[in-house]
Formats: sequence, C-alpha cells, structure tokens
Amino acid sequence: MITNIGLKNFKSLRNAKSKLSALNVLAGLNGVGKSSFLQPLLLIAQSDKLQNGIIELNGALAKIGVGRDVLYQFAQDEEIIFEILINDTSYLWKCDYHKEKEILLSENKYSDDEIKDIKKITSQFHYLNSNRFGPMDFYPISSNASEKKQIGTTGEYAPYFIDLFGNEYIIPEILRHPKAKSETLLSQLNAWMKEISPGVSIRTKFVPSINIVTLHYQFDYGSNETNLFLPKNVGSGISYVLPVVLALLIADKSKTIIIENPELHIHPRGQAEIGKLLALAAQSGAQVFVETHSDHILNGIRVAIKHDRIENSTVNILFFDKKMTETEQYTKITPIRIDQNGTLSDYPDNFMDEWSNQLSKLI
Repeated sequence: MITNIGLKNFKSLRNAKSKLSALNVLAGLNGVGKSSFLQPLLLIAQSDKLQNGIIELNGALAKIGVGRDVLYQFAQDEEIIFEILINDTSYLWKCDYHKEKEILLSENKYSDDEIKDIKKITSQFHYLNSNRFGPMDFYPISSNASEKKQIGTTGEYAPYFIDLFGNEYIIPEILRHPKAKSETLLSQLNAWMKEISPGVSIRTKFVPSINIVTLHYQFDYGSNETNLFLPKNVGSGISYVLPVVLALLIADKSKTIIIENPELHIHPRGQAEIGKLLALAAQSGAQVFVETHSDHILNGIRVAIKHDRIENSTVNILFFDKKMTETEQYTKITPIRIDQNGTLSDYPDNFMDEWSNQLSKLI
C-alpha cells in the first residue's frame, strides 16, 4: 500500500505531504491540484527507465508536456522532488529541471530489486481518467484486457473484459450485491448497474472477423426483457459509469485503483451507490483513490461507514484549496477526519457545500 506522498515544486504543489489510507477521497474546486497530486504515481508507473533515474512525463497513463509544464511557477529553486512511501519503504526522486525535455532526471538511483518492488505495486494500477469512453457502436480488444486484466485508462477495454471473463470471474464476497443471481462478474455487474439504471443488463459480443466487441443494453419489465439497445440509444451515463463499476468489482488486495470523477453523467442516487461500492472495494483490500466533486459520492461513503461496511479509520479525505499571497499562489491540502457515525470533522469553504449555499439564497 502507498502510505504517504510528498511533493515539492510539482505544478501547483509547492510543498505538499499527505498520509494515505485504503480509501482516499480528493475534493476541492476545479484547478486546485487534485489531479496533480496523483500524477507522480502515474509518472512512476509509466516510466520504463526508472532504474536510470528517468521519469517520463508523457506515456500511457499521463501526458504532462515538458519540464516547464511541471515546475512550480514560483519555485525558489529548480529541484522537483517526489517522495513515496510504499509498504514502509521510502522512495525518493530528486529531479533536475530541464525546461524543454519530456523527462525528469533523478539523481537517486535504485537497485533492480528495489525497482522490482516499485513496479510490483505500479503494475497493478487500474487508472480511469475523466475522459472515459462514452457510448460507442463498437469497442476495441487488447492483450491488456486478456493478459494483463486491464480495462484501459478510458475504459475502452471494459466490454472486451466483460466478454472474456463475465461468466468465469468470481467476485469477492464483500463486493457481492445481495440481489445478484450468482457470484460471477456479469451477474454482479448487472446487479450493481441496476442501482444506477433500474432494470438494465449488459450484453457483449466478440466479432472475431474484425476484432471488435459490440455492447448492448437490455431492460427488464415484469418477467420479460426489452429488445437490445445500442449504447447511443440509452442514457450516456450508463456507458460512462460501466468501467467504473467494473474496475471496483475486480478489486483485490494487489490492486491500486485511481478514478477521476466517477460521478460523470450519473443521477444522484447512482452516485451514492458508487460511493458505497468505493467503500466496499477499499474494504476488500484494494487501495482506492477517487477524485470527485460529488457530495453524493462522499455521502455514500459516509453511510457505508455508519452501517459498518467500512471502518472510518480506513477513509482519508483530502481537501484541496488554492492559497494566494502577493507573491505566489499554491495548493494547500487539508485532511478531514470522519468518525464512526459518518460525521466530518471540518466543513471548509468550497467543500461540497453548494447545496446549502444555493438553498440559503432561496429562503
């Protein structure tokens, strides 16, 4: 498990250090550094020459640009530092700044065994960014799904993964939906998706002649089912949330799951259910990072704590805010504690309080 991240001079993060837990919720307004906080993990994961101290700024998981896009604008020096604590072992990268290069070059080098330990964690990252695949006529296939059990950073391989493993992959007990017909992935996936869109079922079909997968949705009515519908002919939120639900259902103790904005295009009820599923995925042993603007996601997690689905000590809420002085602006990270009743220790300004803000204007 990743238990601590420390950053210096990285984008808006002048000097930030935070403890982490099983479920980490990153909250705050747009553009305050939530994504930036997680990007060093992705950079380390995608860098193939890490043993040489080379950290790649552009790769399969993150595309940041060049050195000038990385260095904190108001830095007093040009040293960029990543410090990551993994299973009580600290890994430090002190990087030289090269304005036009697409790499950071660290003076810290690690042995092959140490790099192997790092890659053992990062190779099990399941990262879903906010630019996920929406409704499509067909979806690609890849060995990333069939061999590496990955669903893609945009969820593009989710239908193929479902087609391959839907009837044989057994979901851990803690993640099983009580109304599912069986313990298999497809049955559990359909049960959880019904919490988001009542009656929906997933249908996939591999077309070997052109190496694609088609995806259709079907709906229950009474004891019957509707015709099959193309994704573009039903609510787009179903397709956007499908890889999120899938990634959480296949969580296990070896995985680190990073999801940006799981609430995209989803009704508040469905968002609360996603919050519950996030909590269960963390309780199953996976480490989960979620960047969200949704009070419904957070409240779903809080309810899961109150109902003893997850221990409050395993939930870590980090509130990101931008601080401005006459000479600089930078990101400040404030931890918010949560007790066993789901009560939060703090409610800072701009922390998911817009409902009450707008309501006060109506009264």
